[in-house]
Amino acid sequence: MPSLPDFALNFHETNARLAGLLDSLLLDRMPPNPAPLKASPRAASAQQMATLLSELMRAGQWLRSLPCEKDAALERELSEYRQQVERLRVLLPSIHQTLLGERARLEHERARVVSAAEWAQRSRQTL
Repeated sequence: MPSLPDFALNFHETNARLAGLLDSLLLDRMPPNPAPLKASPRAASAQQMATLLSELMRAGQWLRSLPCEKDAALERELSEYRQQVERLRVLLPSIHQTLLGERARLEHERARVVSAAEWAQRSRQTL
């Protein structure tokens, strides 16, 4: 089992990665105390979502094995982790909406390409 300083370091590194990932999902950086959804998220890539899930699962394993006694450094990192998870919770609905919009755009584009291919096929048959 990791020592208290190891837990604190693990959470510190995870917090940094989560903050960077969440920042990369936003078009504009959110101000320090933003209204919940002032910034619009970008459509998350599969790699970003996989990285996010991996970080959360790793942190979940550490949380399950935390000792009862925590030092100040670990308490700070756990507080920061809670803030990152809360930030993600606030962003998830808008990320979901962005992905739904992207899916609709891709389906529309696919239908347009299918229509153009059918037109080209009919045009060849009439020549």
